[in-house]
Amino acid sequence: MVATVALGLLAVRGRGGLSGGGGGIAEWSVGGRSLGTVFIWVLMAGEGYTSFSYLGAAGWGYNYGAPVMYVAAYMSCGYAVGYVVGPMLWDYARRHGLVGITDMVSHRYGRPWLGAAVAVLATVFLLPYIQLQITGMGVVVSTVTYGAVSLEWAYFIAFAVTTGFVVVSGLRGSAWVSVLKDVLVICTLGFLAVYVPQHYFGGYGELFERLTAERPQWLTLPGAGSGEGGRGELGVGWFASTTVLNALTVVIFPTTVAGYLGARSADALRRNAILLPAYNVLLFVPMLLGMAALFVVPGLTGAESNLALFKLVVDFLPAWAVGVIGVAAALSSIVPMAVFMLVIGTMWGRSVLSLVPRWSSGERQKLASQVVVVAAGTIALVMTYTAPNTLVRLSLVSYEGMAQLVPMLLLGLVWRRLTMAAAVCGLAAGVAVVCGLVFTGNDPVWGVNAGMVALAVNLAVALTVTWLGPREGAGEGDGRPDEEVLARDPLPGDQNEVPYVVSVRG
Repeated sequence: MVATVALGLLAVRGRGGLSGGGGGIAEWSVGGRSLGTVFIWVLMAGEGYTSFSYLGAAGWGYNYGAPVMYVAAYMSCGYAVGYVVGPMLWDYARRHGLVGITDMVSHRYGRPWLGAAVAVLATVFLLPYIQLQITGMGVVVSTVTYGAVSLEWAYFIAFAVTTGFVVVSGLRGSAWVSVLKDVLVICTLGFLAVYVPQHYFGGYGELFERLTAERPQWLTLPGAGSGEGGRGELGVGWFASTTVLNALTVVIFPTTVAGYLGARSADALRRNAILLPAYNVLLFVPMLLGMAALFVVPGLTGAESNLALFKLVVDFLPAWAVGVIGVAAALSSIVPMAVFMLVIGTMWGRSVLSLVPRWSSGERQKLASQVVVVAAGTIALVMTYTAPNTLVRLSLVSYEGMAQLVPMLLLGLVWRRLTMAAAVCGLAAGVAVVCGLVFTGNDPVWGVNAGMVALAVNLAVALTVTWLGPREGAGEGDGRPDEEVLARDPLPGDQNEVPYVVSVRG
């Protein structure tokens, strides 16, 4: 943890010092748009490889089996979508001096208040992720220290370490810490991928023979637990719809966009999209080891099943090895949590507090963003202690709710005909449908991810309002040319970014 803070602080050497006074909000929030392929790769891989990969993926493998493979499926498909979308968003933000999705919404529709509203909505959906990372790190640290560090202290350590370097060094610090995290993750999961099957079963052949003979339902959709709490509906329809929905959502997720905007060039993003799927190979390790735990530590139920992977190693590895694995898992909480906090701070500093005249200057926006980072982390920490189930329940709808921004952002940036009224109506309808379905226990619905159903309603409403409403381009009285309003795809290899404009008229 000391090394993590030190590495995060070292990232700002020569860029304004530890006071954080230099570089402005663009340097702090998107790394000065100067990160190369390697840093972008480890940063975006770090966002996708969270404590869920050690805890949730193993837990899903333990409880359900094959349905957990949706994680690798949607992330790989999302990187393919990002190959096209990432350079467009990067170029749009660079041309107009934007630092996040709320900036893009404000500029596209010419309404600053709309960006502020999106910032508030996105914050509601992002706060549960901070709380889940705090909880995940707490569970990891408490487990690998054999209970010597309590959950309460582990929660506070997660908050203090992350806040410490994020406030000072921003996105660049997160990228530097991601390098340390990735080295540890690759080494520890590579070791476990070999050690656990060999130690407990004599190899993968014997493990799969035993799975096939004793737990065949874990190897096919809809997986184990059919009929329990609706999990029997995790079949092909759910798997396909979830993969498509998440692949579209991950490319406009505020943390992903922060990684896009930190890139030095559009080509760096294209190379990154090609390289990132290789990282997904590591995701199969906790998934498979979760299924292996069925035979080694049977009978885990509820939240305890999320510790399936660690129960395989805590009792049979030397303490120093358990510690190294624990640090890798803890950093898998800290890095994404840092980016979540950074994004929330940036959205509020740029799109909400900047509406107040005294906070509208660049340096004041940065200060406001840093204050919001601390506030967001504090809220998540306090709720982890006092009302953990509140944010956990909200997390059920977080990703599917964020998906409802896809038409407003992606469709709006390539289709001039989409009006502000249409985008807002579609967003409101989509969020209402997804909340209604999820909170009434109807997810999946008819075997399809509820978020996909809501997104279909969202898109239908947006198109209907657009076609039935006035044909006025980006908004009422908006006379800006297409080049000012729409995103474009910078040509590969052209550092002067001579582009073509994507313009589809109604």
